[in-house]
Amino acid sequence: MATEMTVRIAGWSGPRNISTAMMRSWGSRPDCRVVDEPFYACYLIESGAHHPMRDEIIASQPITREAVVDALSSGSPIAIQYEKHMTHHMPRGVDLSWTRDLKHVFLIRSPERVIASYRQKMPSVSADDIGIIRQRELFEEITAITGERPPVVDSLDILNNPAHMLRQLCVALDVPWCEGAMTRWNAGSRSTDGVWASHWYAAVESSTGFSSPPSSSPQLDETDRALAADMMLHYEAMAEFKLSQFL
Repeated sequence: MATEMTVRIAGWSGPRNISTAMMRSWGSRPDCRVVDEPFYACYLIESGAHHPMRDEIIASQPITREAVVDALSSGSPIAIQYEKHMTHHMPRGVDLSWTRDLKHVFLIRSPERVIASYRQKMPSVSADDIGIIRQRELFEEITAITGERPPVVDSLDILNNPAHMLRQLCVALDVPWCEGAMTRWNAGSRSTDGVWASHWYAAVESSTGFSSPPSSSPQLDETDRALAADMMLHYEAMAEFKLSQFL
């Protein structure tokens, strides 16, 4: 089973935010095991949300939060365990005591880019779908639980300079930088990918590293622009604490 020597890192993100590429990055390290959205089935059952592959997802994972927490703390010993968590999988009022002894990183992205990317996969989008408000709430809740501000990284900064930003993140998390391993990986699927990968992960599966930063602003309709504007307050509250791309 996992030991006290295993450093558990919880990566907190909303959807469509290079979170799977980040999981590839950590999973490319020889000293790291990755876990893909372990609370997804719980979220689907509790919320009743009708996501693509709902039945397959529920069948693939533990369906109680207690069982997920137990599974996350078990397994063969390894230096690092990186857990990819979606903020909307953590409803308000849920027990977060299991996060106390973990290291945390919050991955943020400008709301307009999140919404534009989400629209490519889903017919509609709401504030709850993209999880930015809940991400900010979790940022404050986990700060209170752990007694320290978790590092924040902006996806655009990572795309602009992956090695620099990931090296900074390793320093902030007090884990060794793994030269070369975290910026390049082999194309294809992984056994650690969630069963939902066939619907969401095509771009990552064809990749061998982080993509280039976008060259233009996304085009949104009036409704989505209004949603993005509403989300900016929450994005900016977290961006205030982000690791700088210039250090």
